[in-house]
Amino acid sequence: MTVKKTLLWIILLIIAAISGLSIWNLDIGLRTWHQVQAGAFSTLRLRYELAAFDIGRPSSNIAPDTKISTTDGMTQVYVPAGEFIMGNNGDPKSKEYPERPVYLDSFWMDKVEVTNAMYEKCATSGACFLPVPRLNPYYGKWAYRDLPVVYVNWYGAEQYCAWAGRRLPTEAEWEKAARGTDARYFTWGNNRANPRLANFAESLIGEPLPAYRYPLGASPYGVLNMGGNVREWVADWFDMKYYLSAPYENPKGAETGTERSLRGGAYDANADDITTFRRYKHEPDSAGLSRGFRCAE
Repeated sequence: MTVKKTLLWIILLIIAAISGLSIWNLDIGLRTWHQVQAGAFSTLRLRYELAAFDIGRPSSNIAPDTKISTTDGMTQVYVPAGEFIMGNNGDPKSKEYPERPVYLDSFWMDKVEVTNAMYEKCATSGACFLPVPRLNPYYGKWAYRDLPVVYVNWYGAEQYCAWAGRRLPTEAEWEKAARGTDARYFTWGNNRANPRLANFAESLIGEPLPAYRYPLGASPYGVLNMGGNVREWVADWFDMKYYLSAPYENPKGAETGTERSLRGGAYDANADDITTFRRYKHEPDSAGLSRGFRCAE
């Protein structure tokens, strides 16, 4: 056995001993193997990835009500009607300005980002197109079944949600599900981001992780990974100044535009870019490695 293979087996045994992981978390072993192969293995990075499980520390943020979609098996969490604070007053020139009260009717939000396994059901049925298989390193591989599906453009995300009997959330719905009613900076509160709470640049992962990880980073309604991991398409057309004239009740974004909004930041974002209010934009026909989605109802 080569030194490299011996090192890999030692690492995998350490992973199993520390975290009690099983074959269901084979993605960790694959990432570790790729690092060893590239001569880039880091014990710190491995520690940060294991922290994503938060073993033995349940989140205090629990959904008030949940239901399971019969179409794709997604757990949906209930977000009650009411007012919340949307936006941020930090910079008058920013696309998040100004901070303002918004009222929303009640709705259901997907607990996690739509996964490869869920999306594959739609693609197999013929209702969804494949997520750029020649570029997508994760889709169709069992070890990565729980990673958020990526390389799906806005139209593909909209198509999937319709197939599942749901729809893309509005920006306002996304922000309330992430932020709650206490105007928090991050989904978990106002404490600075760290590798136990989210997959972002400082976590050193450098790619998406399974959508079910980071329970300690859950939003007030128990929604996972709304800060980091992958950016998420939402329904709205992007308008830099929409917040200045948006309605108080159930805002749905600009009527027209050339780009669609995304939320949540991604694995390569810094801490200030995975806040509950940060806005992103992209052409709706563009798919990418760090862009995924979740649905609402």
